[in-house]
Amino acid sequence: MGETLKVLETRRSCRAYKPELIEEEKLQAIIKAGTYAATGMGKQSPIIIAVTNKELRDRLSVMNAEIMGQPKGFDPFYGAPELLIVLADKSMPTYIYDGSLVMGNLMNAAADLGVDSCWIHRAKEEFESEEGKEILKTLGIHGDYEGIGHLVLGYAAAPLKAAAPRKDDYVYYVR
Repeated sequence: MGETLKVLETRRSCRAYKPELIEEEKLQAIIKAGTYAATGMGKQSPIIIAVTNKELRDRLSVMNAEIMGQPKGFDPFYGAPELLIVLADKSMPTYIYDGSLVMGNLMNAAADLGVDSCWIHRAKEEFESEEGKEILKTLGIHGDYEGIGHLVLGYAAAPLKAAAPRKDDYVYYVR
């Protein structure tokens, strides 16, 4: 079996992280993989924000927890020390699919490099808020972007669970 197929079969979401950052060369390789995701008409509607700054990471965690309705101190990023945020240009009719494909490439590239990850939702709500819009403005990001997701990154604090068996009616053949 090819290495890509092994990665696809074994990648799992991680929900408990060690505090150390991943190596910069791995981070850059993961990001690069995201930029090679297929996009509608090749228009590359998504953007990726790499957050290794603890202050911004923690601010986003608080915003995300509030949207979830979780109590103060809850970390929806599971202690992951860094994250990649994918947003996509809403003027493209394929922006949600484009951003989702970027997220998939990021997750699979991370797994290939031995880095654990988990897709965290609520980026849409975060960046529709006034606080989220202000964050984008301070980062110099302008345009009509919608948050697609956060990919938290790091190294697992505990072994990950094995994949659940695939459901029987996952595939229908028409031959």
